[in-house]
Amino acid sequence: MIRRAPAIAARTPCSAAGFSLIEVMIALIIVSIGLLGIAKLQAVALSSTGTAGKRGLAAIEAASIASAMHADRAYWSLATAPITTTVSGASIAGSTDPGLVTGTDCSVVANQPCSPVKMAAYDLTTIAISLQTVLPSYLATITCTPSVGAPPAGTTPTTCTITLTWTENAVAANSQGVVGAVPAAFQTPTYVMYIEP
Repeated sequence: MIRRAPAIAARTPCSAAGFSLIEVMIALIIVSIGLLGIAKLQAVALSSTGTAGKRGLAAIEAASIASAMHADRAYWSLATAPITTTVSGASIAGSTDPGLVTGTDCSVVANQPCSPVKMAAYDLTTIAISLQTVLPSYLATITCTPSVGAPPAGTTPTTCTITLTWTENAVAANSQGVVGAVPAAFQTPTYVMYIEP
């Protein structure tokens, strides 16, 4: 019996044996683009969380102003002329009622009764200090319109509007959200609350 040598299999070309350097580079580019997209999504999510937090704090602080106005009803609801008051920084910046701006702190003056205007000024100043810590560069405006008619028989109660504006940093998801491409109101949101003290 004659034995034959086994047939040698044909060799495959080198290109089919593994990945080439070009294929590896293309895969790295695709993975890098995906990772950059994920990083951008994280930045936008973090910015959105911060923005939502600031807006929530603005709502809480506006409610604090409304609560102080309800507590100081003897001043706010019995006004005979329209009152516009501006609060910024750690104090009352201006008011159409000069007594509200120059009101003294009743807690440091011994044996002196606190008038309604002084109590309202004290409460607004306390809230202004709180606002400055949670919303830097804010501006709060309180506009009140007095009631019509005599107080027990008045047909319309005093109505007030609390407007709170502040600046916030926002990260844009695309070029349309970049500052300058959108209105300035996007960077300075406004919170408005209507109350009857």
